[in-house]
Amino acid sequence: MIYTDTQFRISSAELERLKAALLDAKFRKIDRAWLKQAEIDALESQIEEIEEELFEYEQLRTGKLSFPKMQTIEELRMILAKARILAGLSQNTLAEKLKMSVEQVQRYEATNYMGASFGVLLEVSQILNIETPELPESYRNYSDSIFVWGEVDNLVWSEFPLKEIIERKWFEILPGENPVQKLREYFSRVASSQSTAVYNRRQINSRGIANEYALLAWRIRVLQLAQDFMMQEDVGEFELNDSWLPQLARLTGVQDGVSRACKLLAEKGILCIVEGHLPRSYLDGAVMLYNTDRPVIGLTLRHDRLDNFWFVLFHELGHIFLHLFSDKSYDFFDECDVPIESDIESEADEFALRNLISESQWDRCMSRFALSEESVRIDAANLDIHPSIIAGRIRKEQNNFEILSTLVGQGEVRVQFKEAKNVPK
Repeated sequence: MIYTDTQFRISSAELERLKAALLDAKFRKIDRAWLKQAEIDALESQIEEIEEELFEYEQLRTGKLSFPKMQTIEELRMILAKARILAGLSQNTLAEKLKMSVEQVQRYEATNYMGASFGVLLEVSQILNIETPELPESYRNYSDSIFVWGEVDNLVWSEFPLKEIIERKWFEILPGENPVQKLREYFSRVASSQSTAVYNRRQINSRGIANEYALLAWRIRVLQLAQDFMMQEDVGEFELNDSWLPQLARLTGVQDGVSRACKLLAEKGILCIVEGHLPRSYLDGAVMLYNTDRPVIGLTLRHDRLDNFWFVLFHELGHIFLHLFSDKSYDFFDECDVPIESDIESEADEFALRNLISESQWDRCMSRFALSEESVRIDAANLDIHPSIIAGRIRKEQNNFEILSTLVGQGEVRVQFKEAKNVPK
């Protein structure tokens, strides 16, 4: 979907570029007819999609579309971004009226307000003169996508996923001991070892309504594991220098590349910790600071696929080198298969893409048109990377996750963490 006039202009220019490319492809002489047709089909599909988005935005902007009365909260979420365009408001204007950043409005709209609280939904609806449906009381408990956690005494300990925490044996509970009290002691112990505030702001990139207590619990656990790893293993000093990332990208093509990547990160002063996500946390990865100066990447391995692992890892590295040290009041929590229209997340995505495959290399990859396993393997061999990197990018760009499924490295990530030694778990 197109959300702004700027995006409309960019999409219009992209449409003209694609039409020119299509014309060139039709008249270009090539020996393999199937490859030529695959490129033409791909270009025609992209052109059709952009034309539909341009038409919808133009209809909204000129007031030629309308919406029926909303019956459910889900229906309301789906139309708020379109209603804003229909009302003639920019994202900046809406952000000013809501007294929040334009990035937050972009985040809400890109996810159909799935991370928005009841109060935000109500306020946006009032600004846009939309009649809201009758909402159940439970919707009033929804939390915003940027959380602020206060001091330990302000936490509601009964809200934590205590059952899951106990099952994972984060700490020992003897017969007769109070689980909530043990949890509080555990959190206080980890927090006291950190010279940075443990309960500060988190920026959440997620399609779901994340449980803030599950996120906080997961972060505390990652920090505790990072502390344990620092005490047991040699870890290098971190420098804000990403010149070694090509070395990391080459490990994608190595059989034990996942475990070797974590060791390389440790050498470069970055801790990579794996801890499965807690219920309703919608996490693939996160970036945070240990003792104010040590970057920590937390991974959940929620999707046990090589393409997901490498993209999430490089996305989090993007946050480290681009964002983490520019504003230490934020950590970044990401569900990386969610499209988010925010500068920060777009920058991290672009960082991941260009460091895994440069733009010039991607332009030379014929597999993005052929969409065949053979062409993906050929391109991967030429680039000295794992086929999953190319396959995963094609699947995402095509928005088709049924193709190339045998190349994404399903089931090849967790096993490397289980078998590897001296790798944080």
